[in-house]
Amino acid sequence: MKDTENSMKTVTIAGQTVPQTAALAPMASVADTAYRTLCAEHGACMTTGELVSAKGLCYGSRGSAELCRITAAERPMGLQLFGAEPEFIAEAVQKMLSFGPDWIDINMGCPVPKVVSQGAGSALMKTPELAEQVLSAAVRSAAGAVPVTVKMRIGWDGESINAVEFAKRMEAAGAAAIAVHGRTRMQFYGGEADWKPIAEVKAAVSVPVIGNGDVASGADAVRMYAETGCDLVMVGRATYGNPWIFEEIEAAVCGEAYQPPAVRERLAEMLRHIRMILDTSEKSEKLAMREARKHALWYLRGYPGAAAFRARSAQLNSYAEAEALAEEYLARNP
Repeated sequence: MKDTENSMKTVTIAGQTVPQTAALAPMASVADTAYRTLCAEHGACMTTGELVSAKGLCYGSRGSAELCRITAAERPMGLQLFGAEPEFIAEAVQKMLSFGPDWIDINMGCPVPKVVSQGAGSALMKTPELAEQVLSAAVRSAAGAVPVTVKMRIGWDGESINAVEFAKRMEAAGAAAIAVHGRTRMQFYGGEADWKPIAEVKAAVSVPVIGNGDVASGADAVRMYAETGCDLVMVGRATYGNPWIFEEIEAAVCGEAYQPPAVRERLAEMLRHIRMILDTSEKSEKLAMREARKHALWYLRGYPGAAAFRARSAQLNSYAEAEALAEEYLARNP
């Protein structure tokens, strides 16, 4: 964070008082420990862990437990659960508490079929009564140990926009904050986000509202704050290969100029990101590099020779290969 931190407005969400800049959205298979740490270093005021199956946690899945790992560098940080059975949610909340999250978020917005087919994620937008039972179970189980929040969409499809009614139910069930992604489930991540329902939710509930969807720049964040009145902006896909977006947003909300990183800085951060993935993974370098590949190929989007760089990134098997790729690119594009 910069020296401007003292001049920024703050907001209290889920018991955490943070700068009113931007939070990192929870993103399965993307926002892992290394990613969250990197974004926090660049100014993400809050982070949330990857999607965790309530049933998986209850059944002792090692993978589910690994997703609950929290480090000091990522805080304030919440953990996110998905599920559609109140009894499993309640038990999973108890298990999650042992990992020390700053809050627990219940996912009611994930659009992917393997989650929706279980009646969970954004499928809960179609069953608001069940969603209320799920959240109530989580709140009762947490018993005040940590706040419980919700991340939702504006509806299942364009013909069933029910964000306001749904959010009111979540508030009544004990949600400490509500994040609203301005898309329906059927949009997945395509088309344009509709911010109007976010503003309507903000006007309808008294708990903090977090706005999410199509914030890809500092100007977008300022506009979302102005148009929706949301308490905090949340950024997801726009962070791919661009952790600097949090610095850009901070500058924008403070009315300051922003200087984007030069290509040499971008590649240095790409390498540091890969190193962080390798250092925080329990897998072999080759297997961890498979996960790092997608991050590497995002760092030079829009730059000359980016297509060839992406193709090479998709084949990386070692950190040494990543270093060589960066050096070759800089030699050709000084």
